[in-house]
Amino acid sequence: MAATARTLWKGAISFGLVHIPVGLYTATQESELDFDWLDKRTMDPVGYKRINKRTGREITRENIVKGIAYEDGRYVLLSDDEIRAAYPESTQTIEIEAFVQASEIPFVYLERPYYLAPLGKGAKVYALLREALLKTGRVGIARVVIQTKQHLAALIPAGPGLILNLLRWADEIRSWENLDLPEEGSRAAGISPREMKMAEQLIDDMTDKWEPGRYQDEFKEKILQLVQTKIEAEETEAVTPMASLEESRPTADIVDLTELLKRSLEKNKGDAKSARGGGSGNGSRTRGGKTRHSA
Repeated sequence: MAATARTLWKGAISFGLVHIPVGLYTATQESELDFDWLDKRTMDPVGYKRINKRTGREITRENIVKGIAYEDGRYVLLSDDEIRAAYPESTQTIEIEAFVQASEIPFVYLERPYYLAPLGKGAKVYALLREALLKTGRVGIARVVIQTKQHLAALIPAGPGLILNLLRWADEIRSWENLDLPEEGSRAAGISPREMKMAEQLIDDMTDKWEPGRYQDEFKEKILQLVQTKIEAEETEAVTPMASLEESRPTADIVDLTELLKRSLEKNKGDAKSARGGGSGNGSRTRGGKTRHSA
């Protein structure tokens, strides 16, 4: 782990009587394209607004409450204090509850990876756990609280490190019972031995080492190439800086500082909370400032 890596969380891996002090580090970074929304008449940035979906009018933060629908058109309202009281207790511990075969976890459960690195004198025990997991082909299933939210996670050995991969909860995975899928097993699916042998041979012929750098986002590359071409052809537009917009506005029309801070946080690629979405889940909020391309 590079010396400049930002520690998101410090705690410990715990199973049985074993206690391994570790730091949590971001393992991914956002590389998708951001398309800013602009007013085509003035080239001014188009920002965020809280819109009442029925009236179309903007409303203030003070008039927003949180509610959960329990039937069509009816809600239970929850105060910030009631929501805060339900937050799980932060123990700064990755509590391993069981070890399972790595092959038993379908990829659909994997959500977001983080690196774990040993702290203090935990290097030897860290290495012991890593090597034992590699040798047995198992991963640890644990619970961890990050930023007031409880997660299910898999502790996975990979190369010299341990990865804490957050998992989706079971009720977040849709069932495939209603899909028209062929029966399991080659005989039940009507596959002949000759067909199976040919398919295996084709897979063998196409088998290669995993080299992630070989695969690129073609859409992103084409857009960036187009952007560069337009820059070279001087086909660009000047956007009024936000500071200049502030100076031109009357005192009674000050931009909401909270919204500007939120926009800045969402642009911070290293912030784990914004990388996970970070919103409050408010159904009355319309996102007007960005359109993101993602796979």
